[in-house]
Amino acid sequence: MNPHSGRCDLLLSGGSVVTVDDGRRVYDRGAVAVTGDRIVAVGEEEELAGWQANRSIDTTGMAVLPGFVDTHQHLFQYLMRGLGEGMELWPWLSGFIWPFADAISGPDAVAGAKLGAVEAAHSGVTAILDHHYAPTDGAATLGVAAGIEEVGLRGAVARGMMGDATDIARRHNLAGEIFRYSAAEELAITRECIDARPPGTQVEIWPAPVNIIYVAQDLMRAAVELAHETGTGWHTHCSEVATDPVYYLDEYGIRPADWLYDQGLLGNGATLAHGIFFDDREVERVGRTGTGVAYCPISHQYMGLGVMRLRDLRRAGAKVGLGLDGGSGHRLDMLSCMKQAVLLQRVHAQETTITNGEEAIELATREGAEYLGTEAGYLAPGRLADMAVVRLGGVHHSPLHRVVAAVVYSASPADVAYTIVGGRVILEDGHCTLVDEEAILQDARRRSEELVRRAGFEHLRKPWRSDLLPQA
Repeated sequence: MNPHSGRCDLLLSGGSVVTVDDGRRVYDRGAVAVTGDRIVAVGEEEELAGWQANRSIDTTGMAVLPGFVDTHQHLFQYLMRGLGEGMELWPWLSGFIWPFADAISGPDAVAGAKLGAVEAAHSGVTAILDHHYAPTDGAATLGVAAGIEEVGLRGAVARGMMGDATDIARRHNLAGEIFRYSAAEELAITRECIDARPPGTQVEIWPAPVNIIYVAQDLMRAAVELAHETGTGWHTHCSEVATDPVYYLDEYGIRPADWLYDQGLLGNGATLAHGIFFDDREVERVGRTGTGVAYCPISHQYMGLGVMRLRDLRRAGAKVGLGLDGGSGHRLDMLSCMKQAVLLQRVHAQETTITNGEEAIELATREGAEYLGTEAGYLAPGRLADMAVVRLGGVHHSPLHRVVAAVVYSASPADVAYTIVGGRVILEDGHCTLVDEEAILQDARRRSEELVRRAGFEHLRKPWRSDLLPQA
């Protein structure tokens, strides 16, 4: 195929094309041609002037980037947006999230997933890993996946698995109705869901023990074996809180990532959320095996957790993507996440050169796609046509000197003009094209009101929470 001419389905031209390809090329006035779900040409606008398109989009004054990948989510939690403020993580789980998870219904969870997927599309997100654990019956799990796909995103629903309550869970008030299925039932339900949405489906199903710290080791091993057998990835929380590896070491005589490594469970397809408290050996082992780690800087700040060892993990070889982590981030805003990914590392290291906007874009695109195992992540012929198009003409971008800096530090979801997944425009001029946004919002609001009452959380809606502040 002549890269300079031909017939295509979609042509974007005139904007600054940030490819994040192997050469990290940026075309000041670039163009991207798409046929079917794949990119067929990328280059300077003049070079692609010979392409004839069924639809052309003028992206002058905009940045065209690979679509953003959200590598760790809990979409159902957006129904409780703004509640549970000012609690430490484990009390937040036992006193807020677990009761909420017990009260939520399958249709509620689907409504939350659709709400989150719409917000994701507005943020330029094209692929998402939703760690879904409330409720986790087959109908709810598949309904969440269908809801995400209905909005037009790709990705995976990592089905949360708890199994039988462990001693760690009981000692720290985490046991309860959320441990409703036996290990055998967890594996059977997950297998049925994978069969219904196998690898290659637009939104597939992965096994996902909720947290290595309080899920039994036998279930962890069996879940990973199921992933290997069926060809999926797998997901879990790991070393999110300073006490996590301490509790695990006390219980099992080994740190959690070391145990995963010794069991041969790390490597391609393994994805760990957070990983803030890996020690040096764990960092080296996670990196050497090419394991994925979700960096969630907004959540890490909101919950007061700590700072992930981004530089060390990437140097060791880990696949690090960005995640927004559900209700502990309040907004599903990948542009803010990129900015915070830089700022948190800089203030922690007290060093501005520790990272930059270019790395933030890499984490949100190229690295995230590799973590998720999709053929997207950068703009080059043959790659999936997943793109985010961001307006750069606002007063907050002016004067515009560097496109990368403008995207990472100045842009917001209000600047996202188009979100494109597999060559299909799923967001245009601020509106989702495949679903009725207003109907989704109304359904989510109604269900959230009912859920707050059902869960007994009316007291958390107090308009001014002075009780959260320490006394002067």
